[in-house]
Amino acid sequence: MSAKTIVITRPSGQARQLSEMLQSNLLAMGINQQNFPAIISLPLLTIVPKTDQSLVGQIEVALKDADLAIFVSPNAIECVMRLLERAWGDISNQSIPIGVVGGSSMAALRRHGVGDESNPTQIILPQNNANWDSGGLWTELKKLDWDWSTKKVIIFKGEGGREWLADTLKNAGANIAAISVYARVPLDLDSPIWGDIRKIDFSQSLWLLTSSEAVRYLGQVITDQTELPKKTLALATAICSHHNIADAAEQIGFGKVLICEPGDDALIAASQAWLSS
Repeated sequence: MSAKTIVITRPSGQARQLSEMLQSNLLAMGINQQNFPAIISLPLLTIVPKTDQSLVGQIEVALKDADLAIFVSPNAIECVMRLLERAWGDISNQSIPIGVVGGSSMAALRRHGVGDESNPTQIILPQNNANWDSGGLWTELKKLDWDWSTKKVIIFKGEGGREWLADTLKNAGANIAAISVYARVPLDLDSPIWGDIRKIDFSQSLWLLTSSEAVRYLGQVITDQTELPKKTLALATAICSHHNIADAAEQIGFGKVLICEPGDDALIAASQAWLSS
């Protein structure tokens, strides 16, 4: 059996989707069962949608006179749509443009019919997937040539997280309302999954990292648990979908850190390259 292990650190539902895509692609490569890597899901953070009905009213009021809505992640989209339980175009008397930072968010909007209406909602997305981040979205927003002092922007996000885009829009003069629609719950230290992680050969492990916050939590676990010493993590390889995530991975002690473009296809291609090396 192969000693190689791929660790997917996304929340469970997203991890399952990526794991299935990865396995399918590896089978298509002709990798036989003896050389097939073990794939472990380590959901460092779990997304917990907020269900408070008062939040529905808050969102509806905020959107009534909004000029732009920004969703920081696919999770934000799913949580808002679940709360509102109606078509995006029915929320306001005017069509509200939407800003997103990446292709996964665009796909989430499409699943809810946003952008496919008879009068399509304007969706603003960084054109180059190498720029699928807050900075890339801000570059696209500046192309609108708006007087931001006259604009109200609603940002849908999770609790905590970085505020770079909100601060940038505020500095440009925009009226910002940030609404948290989900919480991130760290994986319990008593979870049996940690036992599976302790058993792997770290020198033959590849970690797929797609969240800086999740990486920082992993660093806390490494610090707090003597069974997972930092010197062990130094033997592992990490593939990160953004340079900020790569910086976090280096800080917590990963020995080899690689950066790929955002998106599942890029993660899978990078994983295949690692397996072939």
